[in-house]
Amino acid sequence: MSGDTGETPPEGMAGEPGTESPEASFVEYGIEDEPPLGESLLLGAQHYLTMIGANIAVPLILAGAMGMPPDVTAEFVGTFFVVSGVATLAQTTLGNRYPIVQGASFSIMAPALAVIAVIGTQPTPEGMAQWEYMIRQLQGAVIVAAAAEMVIGYFGLVGRLKRYLSPVVIAPTIALIGLALFNVPQIVAADQNWYILGLTVFLIVLFSQYLPTYSRAFRLYPVLIGVVVAWGVAAVLTWTGVLPPSDPGAVDFSLVGSAGLLAFDTVVPMPFQWGMPLFTPAYTIGIFAGFVASVFESFGDYHAVARIAGVGAPSRKRIDHGIGMEGLMSIFAGVMGTGNGCTSYSENIGAIGLTGVASRYVVQIGAALMLVVGVVGYFGALVASIPSAVVGGLFVAMFGQIAAVGLANLKYVDLDSSRNIFVLGFSLFVGLAVPRYMSNVAAAAPKGVAPAAYFQQGLAQVPVFGPVLGTDVVAQTIYVVGGVGMAVGALAAFVLDNTIPGTDEERGLTQWGELAEEEGEFETPLERFE
Repeated sequence: MSGDTGETPPEGMAGEPGTESPEASFVEYGIEDEPPLGESLLLGAQHYLTMIGANIAVPLILAGAMGMPPDVTAEFVGTFFVVSGVATLAQTTLGNRYPIVQGASFSIMAPALAVIAVIGTQPTPEGMAQWEYMIRQLQGAVIVAAAAEMVIGYFGLVGRLKRYLSPVVIAPTIALIGLALFNVPQIVAADQNWYILGLTVFLIVLFSQYLPTYSRAFRLYPVLIGVVVAWGVAAVLTWTGVLPPSDPGAVDFSLVGSAGLLAFDTVVPMPFQWGMPLFTPAYTIGIFAGFVASVFESFGDYHAVARIAGVGAPSRKRIDHGIGMEGLMSIFAGVMGTGNGCTSYSENIGAIGLTGVASRYVVQIGAALMLVVGVVGYFGALVASIPSAVVGGLFVAMFGQIAAVGLANLKYVDLDSSRNIFVLGFSLFVGLAVPRYMSNVAAAAPKGVAPAAYFQQGLAQVPVFGPVLGTDVVAQTIYVVGGVGMAVGALAAFVLDNTIPGTDEERGLTQWGELAEEEGEFETPLERFE
C-alpha cells in the first residue's frame, strides 16, 4: 500500500510483506509507507522531538564534567546532532531497517563520567587542556569498545540467543525501558515547573487520546502540536516576566539570539576535531561495559518497535545487523569526537504508539533534519531552547507508552502459571531495585573517589570471591550493567525462564512463534540489490 493515499492500512497488513499481526490496525503509516514530503517533514520532526532532551543532555553533562569552554560546548552539542542523523540514516537504510532513531547513550555516559573522574586526578600532558586530554581518551575507548560491539553483532552472537527468549523474558525487558526512566531529572527534579510540565502532558494526552477523531492533524501530530503549544505558552510567560530566566519552564531566548546562522562559521563537525584519540586499556574496559548494557537496551527496543508497528518479532539476522550497525556507527561517533556511542532510542517508539506513524521514510526525513540542526546555528539553538519542563512532560507521555508495549506481550503467556508470575514479578522488581542500589552506592562514594572505584573496593572485600570480583573488568562491568534496569531485569528473566521447567505453550513460545518474522524474510543490503 502506498502512503500517499493517506489511508489507514488494513488490519494485519502494516509493515513489511508477510508479517501479519493483529496489532497493526491502529497504524496510520506502516514501515514501508512514504507519506507526502510536507507531511513527512512534520512527522519526522515530531519523532526527533521525542528524543531531543536526551541528545542534548548527554553532551551537556559530559561537557560540564570535562570543563569544556562554552564555545566548544556548542560545537560539541552540534556534533551529537550530526552523528545522530547519520547513524539513523545508516540504521534505517543498511542496518535493521526499523523506524527507530539512533542517538547518544546514557548507558555509555555512566562509565564515561567515571573515566573523566579518574583522568581528573592525573596530570595533564604539557601543551594540552585537561578537557582535550579527557575527550581524546574517551574517543579512543569508544572506538575500541564500539569495534567489539560491531563484531558481536555481525558475527551473530546476539541473534543466537533469540530462541531462548520467550514473551516471559521480552515483556519485563521492554516494560523496564519505560519504567526505569521515571526518575529522569526532567520529570522528578524538586525545582521542576510542574504546571508547564503538566500542561505539556495534558495537551499531548488531549490531542492523542480524546481529539484524534476530530482532526487528522491531532491524530498524526499530537506530540508536535502539544510541545509547540506548551513551548509557546512558556515563551509568552518568559517574555512577560512571569517566569524568571532561571525557572525550568522558562525559554532561554539568548540561545537563539546569540546563534550564528551557520554553526560551521567557526568549525565544521569533522573527524578528530579535538585531536587524535588516545588509547588506555583500563578506560576501554569501562566503556565496553556501557556498550554491553546498550546492547541489552537495543535488543528490547527492536522487539518493542516491531510489536508497536504491527509486524512480527525480529528475526535473528535482523537483530544481528541492527547491533552490528550500532557498533559501526558508534565507531563513527568516536571518530567524530562525541566521547559516546550510538544506540536505539525508546522515546520514538513511544511516539509510534501515540501517533500510529511507523514509517521508515518519516524517520529518515527526521534524521536529515538533524543534520540541518547540527550545522545551522539558529535551528540548533531553537531546539536547545525547549524548556526542561516541556521535555519532562513529553517524557511522561512517552515512557508509560513503552512500558505498556512490553506488558502487551503477556497476551501470549499463560498468566495462570505460577512460574510465569514469579519470573515476571522477580525480574521487574530487581530491574528497579538494583539500579537504585547502584545510585545509592554512587551517592555514598567519598569525595574524590569515583563511584565505580568505590563499588570495586566493596566487591574486593567479599569473602572467597573478592580477588575475582574486585578486578577492574568484573567490578566495572557489574557496576555499569547493574545501573541499567532493563539489563538487570532481562538477565534475571532470561536465567529464570530458561532454568525453571515450563512448556513452550505456557511460556508463550508457541503462539508467538506463529507471528514471528521468518529468518529468510529480512534481507541485507547486498541481498536486496542482487
